[in-house]
Amino acid sequence: MLIVACIKQVPDTTQVKIDPVTNTLVREGIPFIMNPYDTHAMEAALQLKDQFGCRVAVLSMGPPNAEATLRKALSAGVDRAILLSDRVFGGADTLATSKVLAAAIAKLNAEVEPVGLVICGKQTIDGDTAQVGPGIAVRLGYQQLTLVDKVEELDLVNKKLVVSRKLEGRHERVQAPLPAMLTVVRELNRPRYPTVPMRLAAATAEVEVWDNGVLQLDPQTIGLKGSPTWVSKIFSPERDKGEIVGDGYADPEGTVDLLLGKLMEKDLLPL
Repeated sequence: MLIVACIKQVPDTTQVKIDPVTNTLVREGIPFIMNPYDTHAMEAALQLKDQFGCRVAVLSMGPPNAEATLRKALSAGVDRAILLSDRVFGGADTLATSKVLAAAIAKLNAEVEPVGLVICGKQTIDGDTAQVGPGIAVRLGYQQLTLVDKVEELDLVNKKLVVSRKLEGRHERVQAPLPAMLTVVRELNRPRYPTVPMRLAAATAEVEVWDNGVLQLDPQTIGLKGSPTWVSKIFSPERDKGEIVGDGYADPEGTVDLLLGKLMEKDLLPL
């Protein structure tokens, strides 16, 4: 069984800029990392590989420089790294992104070996939509299990798994047949550190690059042309300069009176 982990290269900063013409991310001069939630997805796949001997492939859709992120995945122990990179993929929203990733997974399933699990991070730190994983599941017809914080059981003979889902104030234990798509939270595991020999091997290992000539998707349904939504503006909200009220050490009671008075002036206290 093949396990596919979907990873994304994201900006290592909150101060991102958007091109005013294309409404896409300006990547020049910005450091990039693997999306933190995706590191847990990859680790989950590697732990299942350690336990059951499954093969692990990682997929990432992005520009050519995303190869560096895929090499980090290879240094952690994945068997195959594939970069989905083509100008026609650029500017994709979650709908178009999930279509490209699903097509690549379907190709692996048909031409390499059966895909039993697709594992994604809960969300990305740049988009925060949490839509790509479920979008992949819908397109492939896979069972969809989100917010997974523990894989309790994987039965390869009967093709089923049991997971724990972290919900607000409670946990949900769910059994589902394979193939399935999981989105995982940070509590699932602690990602491993690559060893020096693995880092050295990853530096010269092959990172496959698939363009749309490989996937054969209609250019009108992917990338910016296939995206019904787009980012028009992204910014950090301005904050008013703070104010120190009174002296809480020398005159705590007077400071409380001053604070209450200011809150009442701004109508921030309920009557």
